[in-house]
Amino acid sequence: MIPLVDLKAQFSAIGPSLQAAVARVAEKQDFILGGELGRFENDFAKFIGCAHTVGVASGTDALELALRAAGVGPGDEVVTCAFTFIATALGIERAGARPVLVDCDENFGLDLSRVPSSAKAIVPVHLYGRVVDCRALGVPIVVEDACQAHGAGGAGTLGQAAAWSFYPGKNLGAWGDGGAVTTHDPEIAERLRAMRNYGSPKKYHHPVWGTNSRLDEIQAAVLCVKLSHLADWNARRAAAAARYHALLQELPVTRPQIVDGHAWHLYVIRVAHRDRVLQHLQSKGIGAAIHYPLPLHLHGALQHLGYARGAFPEAERAAAEVLSLPLYPEITAAQQERVVEELRRCL
Repeated sequence: MIPLVDLKAQFSAIGPSLQAAVARVAEKQDFILGGELGRFENDFAKFIGCAHTVGVASGTDALELALRAAGVGPGDEVVTCAFTFIATALGIERAGARPVLVDCDENFGLDLSRVPSSAKAIVPVHLYGRVVDCRALGVPIVVEDACQAHGAGGAGTLGQAAAWSFYPGKNLGAWGDGGAVTTHDPEIAERLRAMRNYGSPKKYHHPVWGTNSRLDEIQAAVLCVKLSHLADWNARRAAAAARYHALLQELPVTRPQIVDGHAWHLYVIRVAHRDRVLQHLQSKGIGAAIHYPLPLHLHGALQHLGYARGAFPEAERAAAEVLSLPLYPEITAAQQERVVEELRRCL
């Protein structure tokens, strides 16, 4: 069996350090807004190259709160890509705004040429770990969806704020749900710290709207340990991506471009008869997957946006062709060769 992501291999390498970190939290019995969170927020801000990190409960919460803190609210329209995970649109809606969808380009990122010149706010999605830099558009509010781009070149520094997810399978994953917002702006950071804690900058005083969305001490402790390995893990992901690129060069698939700064959260090819290929790989014990089988406008939960089938042809083609191959820092050359051999047999 070759899994899509092998967290057991990760744990076997750094398990004692992780267990010691969790034990430290248990001994202190300090579980919410404590020292481990402060340490992680400081370390992650330095890693990203931002002044502030504010830990929250999930990547979806991070998107919502980042938008609110940046000035997005009810009645606003926020441009984002039609091809992404549904949390991008849900985060926008939870902020009271309306997602305005734009088709993707051939690299699955937001097609910047299609962004309306009148856009007030935009959420570029660094899908699969490849950064979309929309600074040249001059949109007043930019909140990055960096939930798949931990360590990608420039991610988290391109707008007013950036949202991050620490779902366990991410390049930097917690032992449960978790998220964060990074920002250069001290006022945005201050608003975020209040909003994540019931709108309370001071205990039992609630001058602004807020919710309960706090990254807990156990997750922060785990993330501190893992963050120290992230640069190495990303380098190994990049080496594995380059290996796939070479192995796949003679097969009838479209390979992702090898570009500087890619975090390689996923290695995603495009292939004809994708569902048949996926079934074959899975039948051979290879944990391939689809990210994602539906573009946003075809989800029932977003039908109220009013987009019909055919509105975003590139996103619809991508959804029918994308196939994620197993990729994680510990994957071996032999495992990758087996994945490609089974692809060859099927194709």
